[in-house]
Amino acid sequence: MNAKKFSSLLATGLLALSLASCSSSEGEPSTATASGDGSYTIGVANFMLSGPYFSGMDKAIAAQAKKKGKIEVISTDANGDAAKLASNVEDLLSKNVDAIIISGGPLESAPAALNAAKTANKPVVLVDRKFQTGEYTSWIGPDNKAIGVQNGQFLAEKLPKGGKVAIIKGGPADNSIGLARTEGVKSVLGSTAGITLVEAPDFGNWGSDGGLTVMESLLATNPDLVAVFCENDAMCLGAQRAIADAGKSKQIVIAGVDGQAEALKAILDGTNYLVTGLNDADIIGAMGLDRAVEILSGAKVEKDTVVPSPRVTKENAAEYFDPNGGF
Repeated sequence: MNAKKFSSLLATGLLALSLASCSSSEGEPSTATASGDGSYTIGVANFMLSGPYFSGMDKAIAAQAKKKGKIEVISTDANGDAAKLASNVEDLLSKNVDAIIISGGPLESAPAALNAAKTANKPVVLVDRKFQTGEYTSWIGPDNKAIGVQNGQFLAEKLPKGGKVAIIKGGPADNSIGLARTEGVKSVLGSTAGITLVEAPDFGNWGSDGGLTVMESLLATNPDLVAVFCENDAMCLGAQRAIADAGKSKQIVIAGVDGQAEALKAILDGTNYLVTGLNDADIIGAMGLDRAVEILSGAKVEKDTVVPSPRVTKENAAEYFDPNGGF
């Protein structure tokens, strides 16, 4: 965990949020299986570990557990299969874990996984993704629409003459996280005089290769683009390569989301990657582990904790950049 990131976010209240106990979770499951000496076994059910954000989350949870001591983490990967996620949760419960952290990735709901944990009377902490249905003990994640809004405001300021702004979405079509981010951007730029929005018809699938491919198609049909917003940094990093290959780095500016180390480095280096919204997997993963331990220790915790997502530009990127971080 990057100490600089925690120091910077302290000013926006992250530490206070992570320790908040002003509201309790209703119907918190029993922790009777815990040892009582502060040692716990926590299962981590990952929907997928194929992307840098999700693998970074998993690493952050494990690193935070190691810092605390007496915490054993058992991590699983469903490889993007909802049925496998449910099976993994069942397997973790069979190992008598004290709590489960679920990193749902692009999964919108996981009723079987949540129902299994409820039946076993084990607390569930959701990190980043809040499922649309089902009961959980606590959730920690960002306000995705707010991140989109601040990116839209930034681009509006940077483009006083207007122009075409492309939007690259991660997919699938019902992905609520991506939809919220794009909705935020469109709520600002859609009513900004002189700006025309161009939504890519294909999804970038949340990866740099997908972002590159989609950006190449956009450039072929819209050579006069002046900016691009991507629903995450990984896709924007691919888009940046396509823009450079087309010789348009001075023409097109880039805005992303997450605070991935490579994106922060590009911002620091003064490239055409100008802004991102912090949604750091290192921080949310560590907070998720802390939240699970707090629940097991008997603390009253917030049901939902919104993690601040400051706008990151060249002026403040050094505060958040950690080349040795997991994300």
